[in-house]
Amino acid sequence: MPTINSLLNVGRVSLISNQNNIHITGNNISNVDTPGYSRQTPNIDEVHALNYNPGQIGQGAYTKEVLRHFDYFIEQSYLQKYAAQNRAQSELNLLQSIQSVFNEANTDGISSLLSTFFSSWSSLAASPDKQAVREGVVTSGVNLASSIRQTEEYLATFQSRIDSYIRQDVDSINSLLEQIAELNRQINVYDDPGKNNANTLLDQRDQLVRELSTYIDVDIVNGGSGDYTIYTKAGHTLVQDITAFSLSYNGPQSIKYSIDPASTYDGVAKYSGGSYNEYTLEFVSGGGVGTAQYRVSLDGGNTWLTDENGQERIFTATDSDNMANVDGLDIYFDGTGDFSVGDRYEIVPKSSVYWITPTTKPMNIAPQLLNNSTENTSRLSGGSLAANLYVRDYDIGNYRAQLNNFAKNLIWQVNREHSQGVGVVKNDYLQGSNKVQQTDIPLGSYTSGLGYHDYMQSGNVMFYVYDTASGELVNGAFGTLDFSFVNPPGSTNFDPQYHSLENVRDAVNNGYGTYLNASIQDNRLVINTVSEDFQFAVGGDTSGLLAALGLNTYFTGDGSANIAVNEVVVQNSDRICAGAVNGGYEGNVGDNDVARVISSLIDKEVWIPGYGGKHGSNSTLLGYYGTLVSRVGSDTGQAQYTLQYEGALASDLDARQAEVAGVNLDEELTLLIKYQNSYKAAAKLVTTADQMYQTLLGLKE
Repeated sequence: MPTINSLLNVGRVSLISNQNNIHITGNNISNVDTPGYSRQTPNIDEVHALNYNPGQIGQGAYTKEVLRHFDYFIEQSYLQKYAAQNRAQSELNLLQSIQSVFNEANTDGISSLLSTFFSSWSSLAASPDKQAVREGVVTSGVNLASSIRQTEEYLATFQSRIDSYIRQDVDSINSLLEQIAELNRQINVYDDPGKNNANTLLDQRDQLVRELSTYIDVDIVNGGSGDYTIYTKAGHTLVQDITAFSLSYNGPQSIKYSIDPASTYDGVAKYSGGSYNEYTLEFVSGGGVGTAQYRVSLDGGNTWLTDENGQERIFTATDSDNMANVDGLDIYFDGTGDFSVGDRYEIVPKSSVYWITPTTKPMNIAPQLLNNSTENTSRLSGGSLAANLYVRDYDIGNYRAQLNNFAKNLIWQVNREHSQGVGVVKNDYLQGSNKVQQTDIPLGSYTSGLGYHDYMQSGNVMFYVYDTASGELVNGAFGTLDFSFVNPPGSTNFDPQYHSLENVRDAVNNGYGTYLNASIQDNRLVINTVSEDFQFAVGGDTSGLLAALGLNTYFTGDGSANIAVNEVVVQNSDRICAGAVNGGYEGNVGDNDVARVISSLIDKEVWIPGYGGKHGSNSTLLGYYGTLVSRVGSDTGQAQYTLQYEGALASDLDARQAEVAGVNLDEELTLLIKYQNSYKAAAKLVTTADQMYQTLLGLKE
């Protein structure tokens, strides 16, 4: 039956409950500006009633538990958008730094220098005999080449700087994963749902997960308390309950995988050089090194490299002496045994991020761009880590590749014309600036090591020998080289698919040995006169052989990293070939045929081969470079748009979460007054019960 003691107990429980409620409200008010804090409210429940006549009589109410207001569904959506927002923000920051390099509003930009370069050739065509004009051609070329090299160097340096950002991101991610796993352990110990909710620990964990999503995309499965798993969007486990997985930033890798058990080859694919692409090699015919053939993919085997005719490119497995140049990377094999059809090897010639798991080998999870311009959904997709990797590999990687292709084709187009010309003075010595890997294999082979191995075609080269004293053409000492002594029989033309550097040397010596001596030095072709009595000039070249070997050229190098004006030209501008040998076999100082053709390249559409698995196209050199500048601007603009779009969605979701979890001071102050009055009422109840006691005690008197 109810007693005065039970009445006192009702007051006592109410006092304690309202004291707790006031404390909870005060805690909310104190943490109104605390990041990651979720609003807490008391869950007030009725104390079990007493069964008595006239019915059950209540025993008051107590604070059963402290509830945490937090919507995991909203948070899950927010984390995905927040990761996307942070990726866009990081990409924008990086691209804005890159964009400044391609600021063509600057009068010293490459576009301006390219126009100045071709303009200097136009001036030379007008005045081929003026020394000052020739020096202007040298200066404009030096400035242009220097600007291209500096741009390439900046991009390469920026990529290296991003490497440090990636390392920092990986370290931060691993640290956060360890902290989250530790919090899961603590939550398992202290969290007793419905009695002792570990709200502070849950807040700390959710705050760490938000911080994690700034670096990497996350997906969460929350089973309650410490039963909490974090995945990447692609499904890689990052935290499972109290176990933290990790990421690793590893250097270049060559991996053997998906190998037929019948294969006996005991090595992996090796390479020389560097690239920001990933190379998947799949064997299409079996056999050993020198026999087996493979195809190559740059997007994980989704598509395979093709030639300009759309035919799949097939490569032969070669050793280190005959490396195959595959889209900028020299690939070879130095193991023994046989390959089987379907064997696959993966080359990652760059540092990359790997997911570490105790049951399988490290898995490369860096973003991968497929040939259809979509991203591989089994890789990272959000956060600053994905942004850093993507900008390094695909944005800057493609900028460098396109800049390199521009420089390579600028060199080729200018040298193609210049190599067929003649300067103020004729030659007594020419040394090729481009070297081959092997002197006895066809120059057009991808294993030749020649930067322009695929630019040449079947054709021939004209040579002219002159008497030094008189300047007259030596009787009969002119004509094309004869390659009929080499296969294919019956053809006098040079064929890059058949003829090696040794064959070219022998053709020169066979045809002009009385006057000229051709030799191979440091895997380069060298041609000199046998005595001071002779000089020589080169004429029409329908094959591109001279330009490919770097003979009689204006530029040296084969890309943006090594483009330079030929030192022979820099030291003596008379070596600039403004004219060509005419129909009377004369190379006159006032001739301007070559200078005129080179100057016209600024407006001429030329065939520019592709790069990175892309096919070539017809374009002007200035227009081709302009597409690179436009691409940088477009990528920056796209990052800006994505940031605005994803940022707006993330902000909206964050606001919705704040409506649930945020502290409203007006509401808390109202509750504080409510609980304060309840506390006073409970105290009054205790006072009343005490007075009742006193009354009863007074009856005894």
